[in-house]
Amino acid sequence: MTATVRTLLDDLGSPVRLPADGPRRIVSLVPSLTEALAVTVPDRLVGATDWCIRPADLRVARVRGTKNPDLAAIAALEPDLVVCNQEENRRLDVERLRERGIPVWVTVIESVEQAISSMRRLFVAGLGVGEPGWLVEAARAWEIGSVSGGPSAARPRVAIAIWRDPWMVVGSRTYTADLVDRLGFDNAFGEAVDRYPHVEVAAIRAAADLVVLPDEPYAFGPDDGPEMFRGGADAVPTVCLDGRAITWYGPAMVGARAYLEDVLGPWRG
Repeated sequence: MTATVRTLLDDLGSPVRLPADGPRRIVSLVPSLTEALAVTVPDRLVGATDWCIRPADLRVARVRGTKNPDLAAIAALEPDLVVCNQEENRRLDVERLRERGIPVWVTVIESVEQAISSMRRLFVAGLGVGEPGWLVEAARAWEIGSVSGGPSAARPRVAIAIWRDPWMVVGSRTYTADLVDRLGFDNAFGEAVDRYPHVEVAAIRAAADLVVLPDEPYAFGPDDGPEMFRGGADAVPTVCLDGRAITWYGPAMVGARAYLEDVLGPWRG
């Protein structure tokens, strides 16, 4: 007897054929979504990337990285769903997985509100489970449905670095940019065409009132990053923080607002 299937559309509008009772063997190629799946449906998660470090006790098969997944290893796990993200994963890998007959659900997350709606669709429609409690809490914590602050001369301009040598910062149309807007800051590079533009240190010094240095994807820390913004008439204060709070959607969103308000609040004036 042929198993009953249903066809849904992922965030890109691509059809995804899933078992009618929801997928039971899931591989995640996105660290933040891996955490969300492990917390919500731990019995269904069978594979994840080497970069999927949460929960700390995660015990699943590893399938290499987000940008170079081991497609043969994924296929060997016989998943009925692979979860990806448009930003984190390559279109080529998505296409190659689909060519193998493996259903792939691609998420698109460029704002806090989109993070909530995308994950709600994935869990409720795609997986066939109720809305997770952490997702309800995250929506409440970030006041989804309210209007963000918008630009104002009174708001500090913050640059969020994500890499160095070459230096890269958060630009426009990103989850992180929307998040700092909701915290009461203007993104110093929010008008950039690129979502993660390459910039010179001098440009960061000139544009920002504060430089935020998360510990991922680049591992900025007290001895790696702040020294570039000290000294001179254009010196800029820096703050190092937990990168998961400012870049991970999923369960991390629940406590992120309180943490970031504590760390960044004093710089808001």
